[in-house]
Amino acid sequence: MDKDNKDSNDYREINLDYREIDNKDNDFREIENKKESKDSLDKKESDINNTKDESKNKDEYEEICYICRRPESKAGKMIHIPSNICICSDCMQKTFDTINGNGMSYMDMMNLTPNLMNLNQVQEIPGSQKIKKKKPKEAQPAFNIKDIPSPHIIKGQLDEYIIGQEHAKKVISVAVYNHYKRVATNTMDDIEIEKSNMLMIGPTGSGKTYLVKTLARLLNVPLAITDATSLTEAGYIGDDVESVVSKLLAAADNDVEKAERGIIFIDEIDKIAKKRNTNNRDVSGESVQQGLLKLLEGSEVEVPVGATSKNAMVPMTTVNTKNILFICGGAFPDLEKVIKERLNKKSSIGFNADLKDKYDKDFNLLQKATVEDLREFGMIPEFIGRLPIIYTLEGLTKDMLVKVLKEPKNAILKQYKKLLQLDEVLLEFEDGALEAIAEKALEKKTGARALRAIIEEFMLDIMFEIPKDDNIGKVIITKEYVEHKGGPIIEMRSTFRLGDSHETIKKIEGNNTF
Repeated sequence: MDKDNKDSNDYREINLDYREIDNKDNDFREIENKKESKDSLDKKESDINNTKDESKNKDEYEEICYICRRPESKAGKMIHIPSNICICSDCMQKTFDTINGNGMSYMDMMNLTPNLMNLNQVQEIPGSQKIKKKKPKEAQPAFNIKDIPSPHIIKGQLDEYIIGQEHAKKVISVAVYNHYKRVATNTMDDIEIEKSNMLMIGPTGSGKTYLVKTLARLLNVPLAITDATSLTEAGYIGDDVESVVSKLLAAADNDVEKAERGIIFIDEIDKIAKKRNTNNRDVSGESVQQGLLKLLEGSEVEVPVGATSKNAMVPMTTVNTKNILFICGGAFPDLEKVIKERLNKKSSIGFNADLKDKYDKDFNLLQKATVEDLREFGMIPEFIGRLPIIYTLEGLTKDMLVKVLKEPKNAILKQYKKLLQLDEVLLEFEDGALEAIAEKALEKKTGARALRAIIEEFMLDIMFEIPKDDNIGKVIITKEYVEHKGGPIIEMRSTFRLGDSHETIKKIEGNNTF
């Protein structure tokens, strides 16, 4: 009897264990089901987001034919086939005609279509070649005329970055202000305002390119900077004149409407002057000037998207250059000789006559340049006529170079101070050192470009040695160190407190020089 009771109790315990196992299995199944449902929800959510992104891209960018590379705006409605490939109706019809010409029926062609191309090897259109759709014409303008900053505001912002060149900053501020008033209004009392393209003449290193870069950044408009030396006549090796517009389109993220109100700066414009005493065809001189005429005046040109060559298999789009501001700049190195010849024609014999070497030491002789001088230099009259605003930048003097070193927002000295500040080291320059740097820059005759090269030369040892010693707290650049007649003043952290003035800091002489 006791044995039977014991067996029954054992059975009850085994059944309870099985029930517990079954309950645990049920709990595990519930957890797995919840996990699967969560994964399916996440997958659905990602699919919805991907669909939204695809629809957004589809609404934002034009569809491009995979065969002829024409956008939807030119080729018309696209035919979609698997693997996200779009083909225009013209290319599809040509395909049908070609296949039918070989004696194939429509049903044979449809059976053969999946084998015509390996869908796994199809390459999508790269992002750099996607064309944004144009907004409808009834949309609001990109900016209002009241939002355009006035000339004195533009010049005030340029003053924070550019030293000197007061006349050039005033001219470019007024020209840009009038240009964007023209873009914002299109017409004013049925009077069409013409473009104010500009020609900047200035010695190398005077700030021509930096002036345009700063202006485009302040106005927040797309800017394309190109070099005229690479431009050649159509059909020759080199860039066509339309490539400058293609670069502007790339700077505007392939948004045609945004690019049509941008700025194009063509540097080294003096390199496309007519060549003198040459018997060869001038493919990079006068012919390039002739090709640029239609762009400066304003016309619709077809440019490749994502490439500089029309021969590449890339989509083409049309850009109207009517509202694009063109700024041309060049150093015109031999123009001074032309100006001297014109001015020296007034010289004569006698006590009151001008000397022929009167203008040899004129530092700003380029400011006396006229349109006749530019024609004599090699610029054709039609080209100069499409650049109505011509102004000259001043050559940088010693005082201007010293100001360039320390006054602008992103001055060169501030950049080096920031570099050493990251190593917790203070950097100071004596006034005599700045004057010595400016004098060396004048000797190189390359303008402000020489400043960084000079500073890099004597800062190399300092930036190499300072990370070795954590006790160095301050470095003072002296005139003797710049002129290679001495060394900098090195001060340890224990000799001064952060915030002490230069006069109260104890100078340590002796071996504390590099």
